[in-house]
Amino acid sequence: MSEEWIKGRGAQYNSLNRFDKNKIVQEHFEGLDEEPVSGRKTQFIHVYPKTILNKVESKDIYDAYSMNAYQGCEHGCIYCYARVTHEYLGFSAGLDFESKIMIKKNVVELLDKALSAKNYVPKSIMLSGNTDCYQPVEKEQRLTRGMLEILLKHRHPVDIITKNVLVLRDLDILQEMARRHLVNVSISITSLNESLRLLMEPRTATYRKRIEVVRELSKAGIPVNVMIAPIVPSINDHEIPAVMEASAEAGALSAGFTMVRLNGTIGEIFTDWVRKAYPDRAEKVLNQIREAHGGNLFDHRAGVRMRGEGKIAESIRTLFTVSRRKYFKDRRLPDLDFSKFTRNANGQLSLFD
Repeated sequence: MSEEWIKGRGAQYNSLNRFDKNKIVQEHFEGLDEEPVSGRKTQFIHVYPKTILNKVESKDIYDAYSMNAYQGCEHGCIYCYARVTHEYLGFSAGLDFESKIMIKKNVVELLDKALSAKNYVPKSIMLSGNTDCYQPVEKEQRLTRGMLEILLKHRHPVDIITKNVLVLRDLDILQEMARRHLVNVSISITSLNESLRLLMEPRTATYRKRIEVVRELSKAGIPVNVMIAPIVPSINDHEIPAVMEASAEAGALSAGFTMVRLNGTIGEIFTDWVRKAYPDRAEKVLNQIREAHGGNLFDHRAGVRMRGEGKIAESIRTLFTVSRRKYFKDRRLPDLDFSKFTRNANGQLSLFD
C-alpha cells in the first residue's frame, strides 16, 4: 500500500469535475493553495427536492422507480457507479462524493404525495438505487424508516439494497411488509476478506456482520438476496463460492453478481486507487477489466455492461453459475404483491388483508 494512503476513505484524491474549467492545485509548500484532503470531515447539506420517485431508464433493469433519501455516500466504496452523479451538483466524484452528503429532508412527504396521486400506477421501487439508504447518517435522520412507513401504509412493494447493519433497526416494519409480500432485501457482500473491505469499502459494516444481517433478516421471515457486486477480476472473483456458501448457510434465498464497470471519472479514481492499494497487480487488474469490456474500463452497451464479455467474464459467470447450483438449488425470492396497493391509505392496517 502507498505511504500516501488516506485512511477511512475510498477515493484517494479529489478528482476534477468534468464540467469545471478550473481546478485546485498545490504550488506552495506552506499549503496556501492546497485543498485540505486528509482528515477532512464529512459535511451534511440539507436539500428539499420537488420529486422523490425517479423512473429507471436503464435497459438493464426492469420497469421500475428508484428513490434516494441521500445523495453522496459516506461508505466510500471505490467502485460506486453513483460517484459521477455528484459532478452534476458541482462537486467531485472523488473525496467529495463520500464527504459531502445531501440529505433530502422532505422525502417522506414527497413519497406520500406521489403514492396518493390519482394517476400513479404502482410499479417496483428500488430503495435505494444510487446511494445506500442505511448509510451512517440514517441513524439520526430516520428518513428511510419514514419512507418504509409510507410504503406500508399504501401497501406498496419495495426492493431494498444495503450493506449496513442499520437495516435491522427496522425489523418491525420489514416483518409486517414481508407478511404481505411487500418487500425483498438485498445485502451487498463483495468479499469475506476484511483487509480488502477496509481498502475497497472503508466505512461499511464488516463482512461478518453482513452475514449476520442475512441471518437475522431470514430468521425474521424477510426474503433476502445477496449481491456479490461488483466482481473485480484478480481482486474478489475467486471469493464467489465462499460468499455464496456463507450467504446460503445464513438463509439467503438467492444471489446475483455484476461485473465492475468504471464509468466516467470513476475510471480515473479507481485506477489511482488500485495502483496505490495493490501496486503489484494493478496493471493486471486494469487489463482484465478492459478485456471484459471490449478494451475499455467501461462499456455503455445495454445487456453487456453488467455482465461483461470475453474469457475473463465467461470464467466468472461460470464460477457463479456452478456455485448457485450448489448452494441455492430450489431457492428463490417470492414475488412481490402489487394487488393490495391503495392510494387513499388512512394508516390503519387491516387484520384481513
